[in-house]
Amino acid sequence: MSQPALTGVGALRAAGRAPQLPFRIALDDGRELTMRRLLRVLPGKRLVGEAELDDSRVLAKLFIDRHGGKRWQQERAGLDALARAGIPTPALIAAKTIAGGGYALLTTFLEPVESLAEAWARVAGRSADEREALSLLVPLLAAYGRLHAAGLVHEDPHLGNFLCHAGHLWVVDGDAVQQVSARRSLPAARARANLAMLLAQLPPAWDDRLSELLPAYAAAAGADESELAGLREEIARFRAWRLRDYLAKTVRDCTLFAVEQSTTCFRAVLRQEAAALAVVLASPDAVIDGGELLKDGATCTVARVLVDRRELVIKRYNLKSLRHALGRLWRPSRAWHSWREGQRLQFLGISTPAPLALIEERAGPLRRRAWLICEYCRGPNLLTHLSPDCAPPSAEARAILDLFESLCQQRISHGDLKATNLLWHDNRVLLIDLDAVVQHRTAAAHARAWRRDRARLLRNWSPGSALHRWLDDRLPAA
Repeated sequence: MSQPALTGVGALRAAGRAPQLPFRIALDDGRELTMRRLLRVLPGKRLVGEAELDDSRVLAKLFIDRHGGKRWQQERAGLDALARAGIPTPALIAAKTIAGGGYALLTTFLEPVESLAEAWARVAGRSADEREALSLLVPLLAAYGRLHAAGLVHEDPHLGNFLCHAGHLWVVDGDAVQQVSARRSLPAARARANLAMLLAQLPPAWDDRLSELLPAYAAAAGADESELAGLREEIARFRAWRLRDYLAKTVRDCTLFAVEQSTTCFRAVLRQEAAALAVVLASPDAVIDGGELLKDGATCTVARVLVDRRELVIKRYNLKSLRHALGRLWRPSRAWHSWREGQRLQFLGISTPAPLALIEERAGPLRRRAWLICEYCRGPNLLTHLSPDCAPPSAEARAILDLFESLCQQRISHGDLKATNLLWHDNRVLLIDLDAVVQHRTAAAHARAWRRDRARLLRNWSPGSALHRWLDDRLPAA
């Protein structure tokens, strides 16, 4: 079998997101590293993947930009600090420069392994009361407590940087680990702020469960829970920052989203879905024509389609007249707004069918028609699912109240709260038709919008019905 081509750092930079695999690079000690599979790519900066060195499998991080040496040194220092503190982290095998420039850091390849982000994805849509979700978070808080007890902080504590392997939680991404206190635990204020960064990764519903999470952290950190006063406010601040950053990424080419823009078209798609949705992105109208029309109106067309045996919904926003078209030219399309608000709801842990892609037809800076592609949900809407003659069954009742409590906590209004825009699926109530969704800046603005939303929801059932009375008694007050 012929060996993969030997390549250099310059070629890897030029390859962007798609270096040809497998490839070999020469290390400064004369050995060669063969990259077999890429796990993460930061174009022109860093490649992370499964590789071979001396016939052994390793995890390789290649720092290929001109300033990669600093990050390489930080990564090595962080891993050393974790190892000295006795915190599980992949063992460092080699830290070498690459012949011709660049740096390589090689660690043991853990297998089998699952990131905490992957484990969390299985339970994230469930209630915060779920024991399985709690069983993932308590060990995480304990591990974070041990980190702080060792005087360390992790400045990028997203769930993907914690790995489940061999019955332990492993900490990775050493370049985000800093040694703040060499011989003692973190100062209380620094520890609280760093803990808030971690907890801000969770949906807001978990803020009410802190009393079940913090004891594990406090015991491992050797901290008094009184030192964590004000934690909720810090979590809210970090979460707001993360939300702004995330929403900006939804329309920018990055690790999570693939974005293409030309004088005639704008496309944004979840990067992991780009290949599967290629046919839709290329010709959405043709896919709509081959699907089942759910709505065909002057302002929008909605179709259920099958793409590679997967059910999706495509919503096309039409231009019903010249006047309508002129009015939309300079404004973000309703598809753009729905895409953004769908991503907002998902980020906040509020159930809605996953938004997968956005397409806008453009003439230079001017917008014309637009398309939104989402997951299809087969669940019935609440107008058909609930009987007006009685209160909802217990599962539905809990899901309805959880949804509206979450929306009100986040100051989010829907704008068209018909019961047909609420779907019952997998023990959750999903919100659809997000064209008018708004997250309000002030409580007063939200209160005005919530009064309208609440009244619209109640109008779905006659005032004398048992369901109307049940909702009126239990929904957040207007």
